[in-house]
Amino acid sequence: MQKDCTPLVPLHWTGFGYAALVASGGITGSAKAGSDPAPAAAPLCGGLAGLGAYQLSQDPRNIWISLATSGTLVGIMGMRFYQSGKFMPAGLMAGASLLTVAKLGIRVLSKPHP
Repeated sequence: MQKDCTPLVPLHWTGFGYAALVASGGITGSAKAGSDPAPAAAPLCGGLAGLGAYQLSQDPRNIWISLATSGTLVGIMGMRFYQSGKFMPAGLMAGASLLTVAKLGIRVLSKPHP
């Protein structure tokens, strides 16, 4: 009896790190600033980013939740950074989200299509 020799897909550590950054950064930022939408949005966006990272761990072609979440955060946090000019937290989140979108885009473009 021969064992299945297909390699396991590694956990998407950068995706899980990004999800933790989104969730913790939003919660911390809302606690400092006292804003109303951030306490609900931060765990939601962090959870979606975590779900996307989990899906990437299961199937590297399943990028859509990660791409939608990080793309949305690029737009929202990019506009906040542009309006405020403050790096923390909007600039940091916009930059991290942009890097995530770029990483996913490179992944899609570099894979040969069947």
